[in-house]
Amino acid sequence: MIQLLISPILAFEFTSPGPILFNLGPLQVRWYGLLISAAVLIGVFLIERLAPRRAISPEVIADLPIWMVPAAVICARIYYVTFQWPQYAQNPEQIIAIWQGGIAIHGAIIGGILAAIGFAKVKQIAFWRIADVVAPAVALGQAIGRWGNFFNSEAYGAPTNLPWKLLIPAAQRPVGMADVAYYHPTFLYESVWNFIVFLGLLWLFKRDRTNPLKSGTIFLIYFLAYSGGRIWIEGLRTDSLMFGEIRVAQLVSAIGITIGAAGLWWLYGKRQPLPDVIKGE
Repeated sequence: MIQLLISPILAFEFTSPGPILFNLGPLQVRWYGLLISAAVLIGVFLIERLAPRRAISPEVIADLPIWMVPAAVICARIYYVTFQWPQYAQNPEQIIAIWQGGIAIHGAIIGGILAAIGFAKVKQIAFWRIADVVAPAVALGQAIGRWGNFFNSEAYGAPTNLPWKLLIPAAQRPVGMADVAYYHPTFLYESVWNFIVFLGLLWLFKRDRTNPLKSGTIFLIYFLAYSGGRIWIEGLRTDSLMFGEIRVAQLVSAIGITIGAAGLWWLYGKRQPLPDVIKGE
């Protein structure tokens, strides 16, 4: 009975209008690029607003995206190409065609962390204070960016007959499944989950005013929360990056959960500060 009542409410067929927003002469403006750009701009605004909560000047933190964005994009592409090398080895000219999609968020996170560590060292700001400020912006950026997968008809899940479903064009369906039209909208699942994580991290910042959290807590909770959701969502995907028989995203997410849990235990169980690039922090 409950399912009969809920199904009509949730019934929705997602159909991508295509990856191109509009053409301006020879220039193509793609949804993917627009969404990534919007995510970056919104993230910069949010970081500048949250920076004073961690005793960081908004003017100083405003330079961080100049470090993080290129590093994140480059590492995201390298990560993706590495695990899809047989395809790109035959088509090396496509390696730089990032506008067609094909970046991995875990690669972006790794690149962003490395850039933030370098920024912290140069600016003499504790890395974990920076990480706490950036975490909500990253979660929100992921929520926005996942819609780029929708417009590109990529990163979808297994076939489904659920009331909510994603129509995939025949040319982009998995091999041997040309007659199967509808799939799990995993881009939506992850977008919603990331937005929930974002709201939770903002709540922690609000709580932090009356009951301060230890430096690094918010970032570690982001690691735990995002990774936990990603493990489940990745299990639905049909296009996972693979390392042998292992889904790479699930493996990296498991590592993320371990790091997050170990870091929180170190902070609150051992009552010790996290190692930092700045001594005494």
